[in-house]
Amino acid sequence: MELFDTHCHLDVEAFDADRAQVLRRARELGVRNILVPGIEASRWDGLLELCESEPGLYPALGLHPVFLPRHRTEHLAQLKQAVEKHRPVAIGEIGLDFFERELDREAQHTLFEAQLSIAREAQLPVVLHVRKAHDEVLSCLGRIPVPGGTVHAFNGSEQQARHYIDIGFKLGFGGTLTWERSRKIRALAANLPLEAIVLETDAPDMVVAQHPGERNSPEYLVHCLQSLAEVRDTAPDVLAQQTTYNARKVFGLS
Repeated sequence: MELFDTHCHLDVEAFDADRAQVLRRARELGVRNILVPGIEASRWDGLLELCESEPGLYPALGLHPVFLPRHRTEHLAQLKQAVEKHRPVAIGEIGLDFFERELDREAQHTLFEAQLSIAREAQLPVVLHVRKAHDEVLSCLGRIPVPGGTVHAFNGSEQQARHYIDIGFKLGFGGTLTWERSRKIRALAANLPLEAIVLETDAPDMVVAQHPGERNSPEYLVHCLQSLAEVRDTAPDVLAQQTTYNARKVFGLS
């Protein structure tokens, strides 16, 4: 059984002490593919080096909306140059976060649309971070279309989900799916087309129910798979095969 973790911040300090062991355990459980999304310009070099040094790790480069105060206008030029030089599999993690009220919405829009333009020019998919802003993100995608991508930790409505699907996006489900109280997310995962679903951990964040209070890890993707199997009443190996295929397809991997 082969699994693809489509959103794992394996490059961050939380994994510095035992990154090799985490990867080994994840691979033993079938998690052989991991997309590592960027969050700020200062981390791109380390992220790229990590992905080049380990098989099955794929880089995305982007400027995360939550870290808006750290981003500078010149980082957009650096992003464009890095994309041309290194050809990551996606632009991300990018998007709009209206849950964090202190973040300037107009500045987020400017940053997001500039990165969408880079993705469109490079013909790369995007990895979206969206909180309380799905309609606004969909509107931006209507003005600046890109070659699909993933919506990380999807938490919108079924109508919004189907709009994303119609324009070539896959929807990410992870740790939230493992908590029985997450009725809305579990219902979406049960009812949306399987061809539109990918699995993710967002490690070290969004911990699974089986490891409350701990650092999340890509090895815990198996718990997300098991929860998806429960809500869809489908064999885990069938779901592993399809979600891995979905991920490889959306990121243009053979």
